[in-house]
Amino acid sequence: MQQKQSLMQVIKFTLFSASAGIIQVGSFTLLNELLTMRYWPAYLISLLLSIVWNFTLNRRYTFQSAANVPIAMAKVLGFYAVFTPLSTWLGDVADRASVNEYLILATTMIANFVLEFLFCKFVVYRGQENTRTK
Repeated sequence: MQQKQSLMQVIKFTLFSASAGIIQVGSFTLLNELLTMRYWPAYLISLLLSIVWNFTLNRRYTFQSAANVPIAMAKVLGFYAVFTPLSTWLGDVADRASVNEYLILATTMIANFVLEFLFCKFVVYRGQENTRTK
């Protein structure tokens, strides 16, 4: 039963992350192509939009948690306090080295997907999964 539940969490997290990815890529493309922003501000804005979307959906539907929202969000912000500066800096370094900005974005999005799932599962919602009442 636990294995099936974990598999369903991975599937839901993947689907919601894909929708957040669409938001991130779409907003990044608009900022990058239409406003011709440098990589790092376009990445940062698009990342923040996807974080809010992903947090909201995954707390409610993937982990079905009744965890205190401000505390859960603070934990997620702690994750992003490390991930965001590191990925922004490394992305900027790669951009200055003429690596394609969409390849950089894809790489950071994959790293974000894997690391955020693990962080949410084992830190943010640990012991608080499936506590939300309908």
